[in-house]
Amino acid sequence: MGVWRLSILTTALFMIFLLRAGPAAAADKHGIPEFSVPPPPFSEGIFPCSDCHADMETNPERRQLEEHIEIVKMFDHASDQRWCLDCHNPNDRDKLRLASGKLITFEESYYLCGQCHGTIFRDWKAGVHGKRTGEWNGKKIYRLCVHCHNPHSPRFKPLKPLPPPKRPEEIRNSHLTNEQIPSNPLEALLKESDEKR
Repeated sequence: MGVWRLSILTTALFMIFLLRAGPAAAADKHGIPEFSVPPPPFSEGIFPCSDCHADMETNPERRQLEEHIEIVKMFDHASDQRWCLDCHNPNDRDKLRLASGKLITFEESYYLCGQCHGTIFRDWKAGVHGKRTGEWNGKKIYRLCVHCHNPHSPRFKPLKPLPPPKRPEEIRNSHLTNEQIPSNPLEALLKESDEKR
């Protein structure tokens, strides 16, 4: 086997090992990995939820809400199958609730999202989906799903495309020969401004 083939095979096996190994995260007392995440981006004046909900009686019936109108208007997250109390804990609104009934903090919301979006959660843990910063072989800061996606309407809105890049003939100095192109573009700009004076 050629040296280059062996090199490619070794690199491929190494990459497969890295992706399967996932992040080096500490585990909690239940053996669930803990990821270092910044606080979620709460809407101003809306958290802690218990500020308003502590004295309210919980109505678990699915209905049209009269509160949180801005969320109701935009809600587009499997809205035929999902409702507020599928994710928000009815007895402690400062917690989220997994399908198993386990309560989690908003900083652990990746577990909630991962219940339905398993392949994306796997990719997020491996660093393929989402954003993480930190050391190559050390502590990493993972951005939560909600740092990029609105949890009540997670699909990205269409973006207006930017204009195409300029064609070579439209670029300044494209008509010059290699000898005429200044080695330091700042010198050419300074020379131009001096000539205009």
